[in-house]
Amino acid sequence: MSKSTVAVIDYGMGNLHSVASALEHVSDNVDVFVTGDADKILSADRVIFPGVGAIRDCMAEIRRLGVDDIVAEASNTKPMLAICVGLQALMSRSEESGGVDCLNLFEGEVQFFGSPLEDSSGSRLKVPHMGWSQLHQTIEHPLWHNIDQDARFYFVHSYFVHAKDQALVAATADYGVEIHAALHRDNVFGVQFHPEKSSLAGLQLLSNFLSWDGQD
Repeated sequence: MSKSTVAVIDYGMGNLHSVASALEHVSDNVDVFVTGDADKILSADRVIFPGVGAIRDCMAEIRRLGVDDIVAEASNTKPMLAICVGLQALMSRSEESGGVDCLNLFEGEVQFFGSPLEDSSGSRLKVPHMGWSQLHQTIEHPLWHNIDQDARFYFVHSYFVHAKDQALVAATADYGVEIHAALHRDNVFGVQFHPEKSSLAGLQLLSNFLSWDGQD
C-alpha cells in the first residue's frame, strides 16, 4: 500500500517541524515533507498551510515567494488545512500592523481583541489569548470525528477571525468575544488554534485530516 503525502508549506513563518512530527505521530502510512517548492506542494495528496508571527511579515513572504499562487491552486484541488496565522492569511484583511490585505479565500476580517478585554463576569483577560479554551463545534464535519463537543484546544493569538458569512464557521471559542475558531469551505479547513500543541484532541484532528477526502 503506497503512502499518502502531505506537504507543509515552508515560507519561513511557521512552527513547521512540530506540525510535521505530529502528523507522522498519528500515522505510519504518510510521508510528510516541509517544503516551499511549488511542484512538490501541488503534487502532494494534502497540504498544510501554517503560520506564526506578525501578519505583515507573513504576507510579505507569502507574496515574495509566490506562496499566494500556490495556496490558491491547492485550495481548488486538494484537502488543505490552515493553522493559526495560516487561517488569518486566508481572510480578506487583518487589522494588525495598521491594516494588511490578505488572500481573501475566506471573506471576513482578522480583528484585535481590544483593551481592556473582560470575560462575562467582568474579570480582566490578558492579550494575547494564550492557553487552553473550549471549542464549540457548530457543524458536523469529518475533521470533528471522535472529538468531544467543547473539547479544549491550545490557542496563541492577539487577533481573532470574524467571517462575514456565518455558514463558513465550523467552530467557535469564547475569549471575551466570540472567536470564529475554525472555518470551512469545500476542501479547505482552517483553525485558529494549534492542533499540534493540543494533546489528544489535536492529534485526533490531524488524524482526521489525513483520512479526509475534502468533502463535507
